[in-house]
Amino acid sequence: MTLRFAANLSMLWTDRPFAERFERAAAAGFDTVELWWPGPDAARQLPELCSRHRLGLALLNFDGGDMAAGERGLANDPERHEQLRANVPLALQIAEACGCTRLNLLVGKQHDRATLGQQLGVAAETAAWAADQAARHGCEVLIEAINSFENGAYLLTTTRRAAEFTQRVGRRNVRLQYDAYHMQRMEGNLTATLDAYWPLISHVQIADAPGRNEPGTGEVNYRFVLDHLERKGYDGFVGLEYRPSTGDTDDSFGWLDALGRPRGRENGSRA
Repeated sequence: MTLRFAANLSMLWTDRPFAERFERAAAAGFDTVELWWPGPDAARQLPELCSRHRLGLALLNFDGGDMAAGERGLANDPERHEQLRANVPLALQIAEACGCTRLNLLVGKQHDRATLGQQLGVAAETAAWAADQAARHGCEVLIEAINSFENGAYLLTTTRRAAEFTQRVGRRNVRLQYDAYHMQRMEGNLTATLDAYWPLISHVQIADAPGRNEPGTGEVNYRFVLDHLERKGYDGFVGLEYRPSTGDTDDSFGWLDALGRPRGRENGSRA
């Protein structure tokens, strides 16, 4: 099975206006994109932008708070529940209009108003509620482990912890988003970890470590990792969630050509 790639429009072409990023992705040969929650006004443009440029939407994040200011999710904070609960129905409505069935829920960074156990409990209850809403739309809620070097005291920093959290939530449509960049920083052993948690993994994202630039700029053997995913019959998308080292997104895709990987238009894949 040929791997399918999704250009992350929250990390790529960031020097371009939001709407223009979709045009740039299509012009670069991609037929699928993904992105963080861009705010309600921009999010409402997604169905029209995807349709206009013939792009599928592989993944959309729920509202994670002020990402630029360092927030990484709202699920563990009772004081922010109303913000998240208002976002979930809107995000699901937009995702459904785009044909997207996977939404990523960032669980949040630790705070000092409750114990770690209490925060995990609140986050699990919130994730279960979101998953019940998502099930009505035929969608999955994805849980992601992210590294603590750049993101501070995030609640889930290893694949094992993220997997344990999904089991605590107890919903069949709650699965894992595996970010190879974050997990290379935290635990390494990428393909062994993929094998160990394979039944739970629904989406994969990549960037090289330690700089979070495109594959080929760091220590990860992405030829091996991508071949491994292909051998296992991975039928999801691989999100390109990296910062181009070139300074120009369009100049950063040479690694795909070097690895003989189509961007999407060539094999007609759609989300």
